[in-house]
Amino acid sequence: IMDNVSVITVFTLSGLSDIANYRVTLFGLTLLCYCVIWLVNLTIIVTVIVDKSLHEPMYIFLCNLCFNGLYGTAAFYPKFLYDLLSTTHVISYAGCLLQGFVLHSSVCADFSLLALMAYDRYVAICRPLVYHSLMTKQRVCIFVFFAWLIPFYLLLMSTITTATSRLCGSHIQRIYCINWLISNLACSASVAKVIIPAFNYTFYFGHAVFIFWSYVHLIKTCQSSKENWNKFMQTCVPHLFSLTVVVLSFLFDMLYMRFGSKEIAQSFENFMAMEILLIPPIINPLMYGFKLTKIRKRVLNFICGKSLALRLKS
Repeated sequence: IMDNVSVITVFTLSGLSDIANYRVTLFGLTLLCYCVIWLVNLTIIVTVIVDKSLHEPMYIFLCNLCFNGLYGTAAFYPKFLYDLLSTTHVISYAGCLLQGFVLHSSVCADFSLLALMAYDRYVAICRPLVYHSLMTKQRVCIFVFFAWLIPFYLLLMSTITTATSRLCGSHIQRIYCINWLISNLACSASVAKVIIPAFNYTFYFGHAVFIFWSYVHLIKTCQSSKENWNKFMQTCVPHLFSLTVVVLSFLFDMLYMRFGSKEIAQSFENFMAMEILLIPPIINPLMYGFKLTKIRKRVLNFICGKSLALRLKS
């Protein structure tokens, strides 16, 4: 008897089954959103890279956070835009695993980078005298390297486990692939399927606890000094806001995926699936761009400088 795993080469994505009437409108809106994501994230990345005065730990971490926004959304938007104009919504087995890997590792890298940003603010405000000796360029590079390496490694293990499962189905009830839904198609449950995701969730829950702990200390320290409180409001509030957006988006999606009702409209399900790939990549750079004075001034100077140059030419 031939194993079912040998005949499954493509997966069917059923999330777009009810969009025939408004696919062009949805395509236009999605393309606009993706262009905005590229514009706002690329603006922050280029600003930080070009301006040497922004080569500080906080801005380097922010630059990586924006780059991660582009990395994660690249696994979803091009394929989704193609599917909106296509009558068949399928994805290859390898493509599905790759999409799941990129989306998962992007969310994990978000948590890693936000934890680094929390540590940076904690040292800068609570231990300012040792900040420059602790946050050296070499150490920042090591932090960033591991902030990317650890999610990649953990998700590679998870993806390999998923890839070795024998599958008895090829129907994914979503607009994109994720490991949990592929694992649900497995013919039999495996210990690795439970242990590896459980470890990953626990590991990143630890990140959330660390960030919470660092903010408790930050708030306690800043209350006693007006200067520190102003610094907290300027540099920590956008970080706290970004963290809240990422955590809530992730929790909503994860809880809905596991416990959501089957009776809910497909369009609402699609929004729930998309919001983690829509809200954080737009909100994060905008929030930091508006709130961090140095970045706001550099971007405004560039825009105003360009418009002034164009006026002088005309």
